[in-house]
Amino acid sequence: MNLPTDQSHNEAATVKAIPQEAFDWYDEYAHGDIDRRTFLSRLGTLSVTGLTLSVVAGALTPNYALAEQISFNDPDITASYVEYDSPNGHGKARGYLVIPKGVNVDNKAPAVLVAHENRGLNPYIEDVARRLAKVGFVAFAPDALFPLGGYPGNDDQGRAMQKELDGAKIEGDFMDAATLLKNHELTTGKVGMVGFCFGGYLTNALAAAMPDTIHAGAPFYGTPAKGNLDQIKAPLQLHFAELDQRVNATWPDYEKALKANKVDYTAYIYPTANHGFHNDSTARYQEKNAELAWDRTVSFFKETLSA
Repeated sequence: MNLPTDQSHNEAATVKAIPQEAFDWYDEYAHGDIDRRTFLSRLGTLSVTGLTLSVVAGALTPNYALAEQISFNDPDITASYVEYDSPNGHGKARGYLVIPKGVNVDNKAPAVLVAHENRGLNPYIEDVARRLAKVGFVAFAPDALFPLGGYPGNDDQGRAMQKELDGAKIEGDFMDAATLLKNHELTTGKVGMVGFCFGGYLTNALAAAMPDTIHAGAPFYGTPAKGNLDQIKAPLQLHFAELDQRVNATWPDYEKALKANKVDYTAYIYPTANHGFHNDSTARYQEKNAELAWDRTVSFFKETLSA
């Protein structure tokens, strides 16, 4: 994050002072286990010297101005919103397509499908797509909320909107996006997938449901696919946060299934990290772990999608 030095130090001090309970409660709130009133009420019970309720709540909720690493106008990429047919989903869908400079029908590139969290295509996920294009991948990030008008501009409303949608149709929209990338005139036909939280689940799910389309998967703190684990062909690189008890509880059984089905996988657990540690718009962000995880992800895709 490109913050002035004093602001950066102040924010770092704020994050350090926030107790772990607050991060755990935010995770419950972000995943719909408690409502906003309960979340704020719990925060109000904390006694944190020098920090007000509004400061703590503000640090935990996204500030997307902090999340832009690659500009929409970066000369090395071309970004646009693209509608596509989704017969397996909502009929019509839309996503954010980012093409690297120099990619054309005579110079194709591998593709990466980017899956958002449980709140729609927010600015952080769009930036992730631009980061991938910046290093040479055709990146496509669908918006599950398109049938309801698209990401509304704030995560609270986005979460509520996504709950209204049929989960199977959301998966269908992403499956059809994967097919679009495989057949796109600018891609080599090799498709990787990366997703965060709900998008991590989608990454696991599509690897199981589309073994001939998804060639590599990198789920960040995602729960396992609900079926077809014996169908997975793609190598997986899985990223977990040490303090993420909810998702980590699902990993032992998932790992057993991957081993039983001889899936090529590598799993990383990042120390002292909370769920969402890669998202650089909130206090859960951990720069060192996020950068390490991202470097591993990019290297993984370069290795698995270039052959």
